Amino acid sequence: MTQTAKAASAAATTASSAPSMLTQQAGEFLTFTLGAEEYGVEILKVQEIRGYEQVTTIANAPVFIKGVINLRGVIVPIVDMRIKFALGKVEYDQFTVVIILNVANRVVGMVVDGVSDVINLTPEQIRPAPEIGGGLGSRYIIGLGTLDKRMLILMDIERLMTSPDMSLVDNDVVH
Repeated sequence: MTQTAKAASAAATTASSAPSMLTQQAGEFLTFTLGAEEYGVEILKVQEIRGYEQVTTIANAPVFIKGVINLRGVIVPIVDMRIKFALGKVEYDQFTVVIILNVANRVVGMVVDGVSDVINLTPEQIRPAPEIGGGLGSRYIIGLGTLDKRMLILMDIERLMTSPDMSLVDNDVVH
């Protein structure tokens, strides 16, 4: 097989596998806002939604880890996604909420500007994420969901929360 034929075959295989990967990601998503953008996470990763409350700070933790809370006997680290993604000035108001997640057998809280709703997306409503650099990085994005005139950034929350730079889980266990 020539180099050109091999490259064409590899491209066709990649292109044909992309929709099936997105098909697996179709389903229900909890939508929330961070700054001006709307995001979504798989509803099955969400344990509960709580109002923002004061946290106990931990010395030498990364700046985006606000601290921990005691949630019915479980110590839960709280990550402010606005700080993590460098979205400008962070203000805590009556709309600020914490989404409690179950990822990689760990309970983690994620501070967001507000929760919108739960939506169901079909495979046809999910598009591949563009390959771009920057804050979130395409490796943490499942795809872009479209619903009417809304565009949602669908996050791979487990991959994000278990990434080495988050310092939330023992990566020897996860990866």
